[in-house]
Amino acid sequence: MKFIGQKIAVAAVILCAAPPYADQPVEIRNCTWCHGTSGQGVSTAPRLAGQRQQYIEKQLASFHQHARDNPFSRQFMWGAVTALSPRSAHELANYFSTLSPKAANDGDPGLVAIGKTIYELGIPDSNVVSCLVCHGPNAEGIREIPRLGGLAYSYLKRRLAQWGEGYHALGTYPMPRGARSLSSGEVDALASYLSFIN
Repeated sequence: MKFIGQKIAVAAVILCAAPPYADQPVEIRNCTWCHGTSGQGVSTAPRLAGQRQQYIEKQLASFHQHARDNPFSRQFMWGAVTALSPRSAHELANYFSTLSPKAANDGDPGLVAIGKTIYELGIPDSNVVSCLVCHGPNAEGIREIPRLGGLAYSYLKRRLAQWGEGYHALGTYPMPRGARSLSSGEVDALASYLSFIN
């Protein structure tokens, strides 16, 4: 009986302890379950803090239209945005874009130099254009083109692989073709480099 009483007391404390973001709109609280209370990303969910507002909004629309069709999108995001209005999507995108990002710093430091060269110069022999032309000199992104700097190594590697596997067929040039032209070692290097950019 004493044990049951202790369990009830613990449950009451957990239920009554309001998280620091309890006064935020429900849409933001729902996002933070996977993307973290400060939007820095958790596990397979990418960091949203500091991401381009236009990019987030466009991706939310892509989830809603089922155009972003990789396995994690289908499993987690398609259902999550079903009832999300365009206005709420705009407000969410604006909110997360204003948060300060932190670099994941989880790539292979030994591959950073190679990754930086690929990012800045591309791979002419493979017809892979320079990443900075679209994503900016510090991988900060431009308008609807996403910020890549500081995203988790595993997320970047998976996304590049998905482009190469034919997901996001509606994606515009040069991403689908460029990603298919990268070797696994080049993907590792590029993802490693980007993970260290803040």
